[in-house]
Amino acid sequence: MGRFSCNACKFAILLSSGERVGYRDTCSACNADLHSCLNCAHHDPSAYNECRESSSERVADRERANRCDYFTIGTARAAAVDESQHRAKRALDDLFKKT
Repeated sequence: MGRFSCNACKFAILLSSGERVGYRDTCSACNADLHSCLNCAHHDPSAYNECRESSSERVADRERANRCDYFTIGTARAAAVDESQHRAKRALDDLFKKT
């Protein structure tokens, strides 16, 4: 069973074992496209073409559904980014905390 969060609203989405995200699948909470670059494990804004998969074609709108054959649910990356953002926010809060 896989679990990932919708990039648009962070709603938790569960997939059964072997289940894949289809080209037309949308988030049940916000209706955002799920088969999009922003939900993909290969998406990396700092990489060439914003994708770590070197053979992928350029996608103009990364929030919209696309037919990329390299699409893989970005579960690990999303969790790492969320934790990284949480630590950064906590550090800023501590920095500006009034004593």
